[in-house]
Amino acid sequence: MAIRYPNGKKYSAPVNRSNTNKKETFSNRGMTLEEDLNDTNAYYLSRGIAVIHKKPTPLQIVQVDYPKRSAAVIKEAYFKQASTTDYNGVYRGRHIDFEAKETRNKTSFPLQNFHLHQIEHMKQVLDQQGICFIILRFTLLDEIYYLNASHLVEYYENQKDGRKSIPKAEIAQLGYLIKQEYHPRIDYLKVVDQLFFQN
Repeated sequence: MAIRYPNGKKYSAPVNRSNTNKKETFSNRGMTLEEDLNDTNAYYLSRGIAVIHKKPTPLQIVQVDYPKRSAAVIKEAYFKQASTTDYNGVYRGRHIDFEAKETRNKTSFPLQNFHLHQIEHMKQVLDQQGICFIILRFTLLDEIYYLNASHLVEYYENQKDGRKSIPKAEIAQLGYLIKQEYHPRIDYLKVVDQLFFQN
């Protein structure tokens, strides 16, 4: 199936390059960041802690094959609009909005993983006093960080100075390491509590 962005550019799904010979650990059982976050959000929802969901991406289907009456196959589709961030919802009366990204890079996080429309959306959320951040996973190091969106916006807007990534050392300094647990898998609301709800 071909899926295209509003500008006509073809969408390519991320390739899973996981090493099957890699020793399995408690914190890395082959789940993707998205699966871990969806599991975490389901945990929050089931316990009445927060209502946070992954935003579906609306598609415009343009070509469908019907090999059988009961089995339609989508052959081509376009994203109806540029997406904003991956997740949003409500926690303790505040709007939550965040993007989640992974990289195999060990020393920095490439800014090319973010798009201008996402940065603009995050700025708008911050302007309205929403809680906005990014969750970054360094897959080869099996480390996950919470980074306020304001830091991402600053790095993104300073790309013209030649820097095309955020050094991992600076992410560790400005952000917060999230320890992976059994339930919830990625308890990012612990960081939100620390930053926004300390009395």
